[in-house]
Amino acid sequence: MTHALDDADPLAPLRDRFVGTDSPLVYLDGNSLGRPLTVTAERLSSFVEHEWGDRLIRGWDEGWFDLPLTLGDDIGRVCIGAGAGQVVVGDSTTVLLYKLMRTAVAARPGRTEIVIDRDNFPTDRYLAMGVAAECGLTIRWLDVDTAAGATVEQVAAAVGEQTALVALSHVSYRSAWIADVPAITRIGHDAGALVLWDLCHSVGSVPAELDAWEVDLAAGCTYKYLNGGPGSPAFCYVAERHLETFVQPIQGWMGNTDPFLMGLAYVPVEGIRRFLSGTPAVVGMLAIQDMVALIDEAGIDAVRKKSEQLTSYAVELADERLATYGVTVASPRDPARRGGHVTLHHPRMQEVVNALWERDVIPDYRDPGGLRIGLSPLSTSYDELERGIDSVREALDGL
Repeated sequence: MTHALDDADPLAPLRDRFVGTDSPLVYLDGNSLGRPLTVTAERLSSFVEHEWGDRLIRGWDEGWFDLPLTLGDDIGRVCIGAGAGQVVVGDSTTVLLYKLMRTAVAARPGRTEIVIDRDNFPTDRYLAMGVAAECGLTIRWLDVDTAAGATVEQVAAAVGEQTALVALSHVSYRSAWIADVPAITRIGHDAGALVLWDLCHSVGSVPAELDAWEVDLAAGCTYKYLNGGPGSPAFCYVAERHLETFVQPIQGWMGNTDPFLMGLAYVPVEGIRRFLSGTPAVVGMLAIQDMVALIDEAGIDAVRKKSEQLTSYAVELADERLATYGVTVASPRDPARRGGHVTLHHPRMQEVVNALWERDVIPDYRDPGGLRIGLSPLSTSYDELERGIDSVREALDGL
């Protein structure tokens, strides 16, 4: 089925490179799990047969050992505005966020508070509470609008001489609110605090400029807009100016100087590798390589432009076709303040989502009453989006 907006979209031909885009299934959950690329199936098969099957343990000397750093550099260059040597891939998002939080509070001895918002992703909040309990700190909570997110003014009112760490999300998981990263980071620095950004709901869809924004620390997952597959390893960023002095808390052999010496003492290696702990998930990085290469080919600015256009079309369709059912848009209406998804609110959205899944229309649900439309710019078409919105209307009709 053709659509005028798809015909005019310069990125539309790239959709054919993803598995399943030729099926009638409507997939509006790319902000939870991205579709796989067809080239990834070929890469995985070749890897098993040749790099793993033929080369076996020699693969560590032929690229695997450095893959967390080389892929980290690619993510930094293509997606998040980070120069070489500051990004490494390894562990889950949860583990990396824990490492960064503990590193940050240790680097600000004598300070007693962590600033975080109550609507941050649950893992971030749980980790902050756990780190505070371990280190004898307190949490200063920001109460934010769940249809928006943490503002510059709220952060400025919360930070002070006791703030060790400010931990926020670049894009809110619930509303898609884009935080003012450079302004908030400056406010944290002016108070003497470190600032940690969660990039899970932005990387690969909303560009970042971590170096230019003088960000201290960041982490993000790779199975959403980076299409790394379920459970693919996360990445972390540590600004070069901190690498000489920051020591992360999970001391493993891969972060030690000369790990193959198997020495008695742990001496953290120089550079970003010190934030590795155990053996990295090499197979889990292969799909990420393919998607980062595709984003590089398309250009992250073009990806962002398509994302803004898709989400704007989703808002337009929701106003036109769903408002009469009592559906409201629970995301920023200004595309400059909105990430790659749109949340639609209705008190019976859980029932709507359940009905849609049975019909092969796949958004996701977030309490209270939020249907999230996740629009992965390179794999989602305008036609697919419109069919999804029409299916929401039909499901509401059936309530």
